[in-house]
Amino acid sequence: MTELPSLLILTFSPIRSDPRVLKQVELFKGKYRVTTCGYGEAPEGVDGHFALPGDSRGWPSDKLGLVARRYPRVYNGLTAVQAARKVLPRGEFDVILANDLNTLPLAFELQPRLGVHADLHEFAPREKEDDLKWRLFVAPFMRWLCRRYLPLAESVTTVSQGIAEEYTKDYGVAAGVVTNAAPYSERDVRPVGTPVRLIHSAAGQRYRKLENFIEAMRDAPDWLTLDMIVMPNEPDYVAELKEKAASVPAIRFRDPVPYARLVATLSEYDVSLVFLPPTNFNLKNALPNKFFEAVQARIGLIVGPSPAMVSLVEQYGLGAVTPDFSADSLRATLHGLTADKIAEWKKAADAAARPLSAESQVLAWQKAVDDIAGPRHARA
Repeated sequence: MTELPSLLILTFSPIRSDPRVLKQVELFKGKYRVTTCGYGEAPEGVDGHFALPGDSRGWPSDKLGLVARRYPRVYNGLTAVQAARKVLPRGEFDVILANDLNTLPLAFELQPRLGVHADLHEFAPREKEDDLKWRLFVAPFMRWLCRRYLPLAESVTTVSQGIAEEYTKDYGVAAGVVTNAAPYSERDVRPVGTPVRLIHSAAGQRYRKLENFIEAMRDAPDWLTLDMIVMPNEPDYVAELKEKAASVPAIRFRDPVPYARLVATLSEYDVSLVFLPPTNFNLKNALPNKFFEAVQARIGLIVGPSPAMVSLVEQYGLGAVTPDFSADSLRATLHGLTADKIAEWKKAADAAARPLSAESQVLAWQKAVDDIAGPRHARA
């Protein structure tokens, strides 16, 4: 029997806690000889793994190089790139699936026999455009990476239609879309609770304006509660949030749960708040994991007027859209909730769980990588 073609899944992230990369592993193992490279231990079921040192980094720190626009030097200085070069063989893989823009030059340097597919998790040139220093010094480096390396990829995917269209407009590459959909979960629709339980999970970062949730719940009726799961990205900010929420009895902070238990945990609630103020381009066009996890949990959604989320909420009848991103707008939407309305949203989530599952979305990755592997994969 012809040997399966080899595939390297390359990322500068901790693979075991990166849902998007784990979906790639699940999709391709057994169909290809899958090797992974990233932080931490190997994910289950792969044929090989190259672990990067935990203290290596995939973002630029060469300030002089950035100011002088010596971008090859800046890239070569990324410690994750240096570490990967020491362990990864050249010319040994048929296909490389490169996650995020910062892995792309390395992927080509490794000389895959058949080609590279680029999966871009953000619109990299505008990822932190709300930060002036980043906009002045790092954004030009990201634009250089896009101009230099995106045209070399056999195919490109990203996380939402708005981001795909921006890559096409700015860099002339045709980008497909693979959303951050959660795997399909078989479960029943639970009745609406008393009190109605809301949930919001987020990275604890100031630009996300999580204080909006506290203000929106400050005078909440006694039939409404909100649990918040906030990761300690910016510990000082998270501490401020908890201090502000101390006087709001309807709010409780709870500890994060492992990704494998997240959908089951969400199913204990009635409505998920997925509310991302558009403080930068990527947040404006966001279609995050938490949106799809709520669908698999069979609970309702309340979202801000983020175009990608609004489109799906309206198409499938999944919940409500606030008029804007203010705390007042969110408060008015929450106070207008009824058990009957939430029950309809839960039924709609159940109907949408299959078409909005990861299993439906990852077919675009399957086609892209199979097209690169070509006849060799067909024979295998």
